Amino acid sequence: MSDLEKDGAIKKSFEEVQDYEKDSNYATAEITTTQLSFVDKWASKLNAETKGIERVTEEERLSASIWAAATMWLSANMVIATFSLGALGVTVFSLSFWQCVATIISFNILGALSVAFFSCFGPQFGLRQMLLSRYLVGNFTSRIFAVINMIACVGWGAVNIMASAQLLHVINGGIVPPWAGCLILVLATIIVTFFGYHVIHLYEKWSWVPNAICFIAIIARMAKAKTFTYGTTVGGQTTAGNVLSFGGAVYGFATGWTTYAADYTVYQPKNTNMFKIFFGILAGLLIPLIFTMILGSACATGTITNTVWASYYKTNSIGGLVYSILVVDSLHSFGSFLCVILAMSTVANNIPNMYSIALSAQAAWSPLMKVPRVFWTIAGNFVTLAICIPAYYQFEDVMDNFMNMIGYYLAIYQGIAYSEHFFYKKGKFSNYNYVDYLNPASYPDGYAGTLAFCCGVAGCVLGMNQVWFQGPIAKKIGDYGGDIGFELAMGFAFVIYNIARPLERKYTGK
Repeated sequence: MSDLEKDGAIKKSFEEVQDYEKDSNYATAEITTTQLSFVDKWASKLNAETKGIERVTEEERLSASIWAAATMWLSANMVIATFSLGALGVTVFSLSFWQCVATIISFNILGALSVAFFSCFGPQFGLRQMLLSRYLVGNFTSRIFAVINMIACVGWGAVNIMASAQLLHVINGGIVPPWAGCLILVLATIIVTFFGYHVIHLYEKWSWVPNAICFIAIIARMAKAKTFTYGTTVGGQTTAGNVLSFGGAVYGFATGWTTYAADYTVYQPKNTNMFKIFFGILAGLLIPLIFTMILGSACATGTITNTVWASYYKTNSIGGLVYSILVVDSLHSFGSFLCVILAMSTVANNIPNMYSIALSAQAAWSPLMKVPRVFWTIAGNFVTLAICIPAYYQFEDVMDNFMNMIGYYLAIYQGIAYSEHFFYKKGKFSNYNYVDYLNPASYPDGYAGTLAFCCGVAGCVLGMNQVWFQGPIAKKIGDYGGDIGFELAMGFAFVIYNIARPLERKYTGK
């Protein structure tokens, strides 16, 4: 087929899809008519969202609230898991308080920018992030990321639940066993995610309020206990390595929402102000991330100065530390009540994971579009439960390692996606044939993206600093190594993609 014939075929396909969408909502029909109808009918009777990964049309986009978009991430990040990560700077990486603060602020900003940026694509295209990724990283490459995203969703859920299960377990002398705490949190997450997009936004709109009250109580009790210390600020290669490793974990946590970003703005009208979306979501991310992580670091310094806090932390990790602050010689029964609220805060953090796991599954392999979103949501929660119970007993190592692994693959994704958008799409939304999103002719095949992904993996192997593996470059930074895995992963992916992409365009024409 000549280039002229190809262009004609693509143009004809584009026009046909536009006509279908006007007359019978073609894109939706192609997917939903093959779904397991009995599941969707059951969900529909309960007023749950039955829409899956298919495009949200302009007529369906009625949610114009920037506040709802911003509080989605405000609630999801003002949780006990965020507090737990901040504490690792002191308890695991032996950094002083001010070193933790500098690391938390800088790496959170670096990570949150991508989430805010890709959130702007939702109103423009009405496409979920993993479908949108076909335009950004290529068809085949996006499916690789979709599979990894499913694994990451489960991993996020497990890590988050572990922190809360610790807290539930320590209340009333361990009356709630770890498995029961995990089960309670999973069931609560299922209830909200089952109903879909609009109920999720409604829940996240205000669920940050009780969590904020609990954290304010922690500040008050910590100040009264007089356990805080700035610590000793020490320089050198070892400290630099610890800052890089802690920073990698912080970056992984902050940027972890990147491959979900557009999922939560697809119902925003197309004419929504992009600056308001970007800065609203950026604020909704950075306020809870920076505040809660710094508070976690501040409280963790108490394990150095207070033997009781240190004992509770050693026995029950972060859950024990929070319990010792709010309950032991403190607020007693009311403190226990606050601990329960904080433990349940994890639901707000797990909701995006368990909602987006369904969309990632449907994007990974076309036949999986036939399986309704509701099924994937419930299945994902129970897989999370099966993982988080045994991992509960190795919380610190699991959390640090997992956050860094998240950072690695998302750095690769960002290195490729930014290149495609700014260099090859010229930074213009008008250069995306988003209406014809089911037609592979509309986006790159993914040869360049897949090559860049593999090279990005090689980069992160060279720079990763994990308990189970130290890269040859990472081990040269200080006594314990320093994690520069995400930096090298992004750099390798960026360079290779921009070498290979012009060749892909030349020989495939797209």
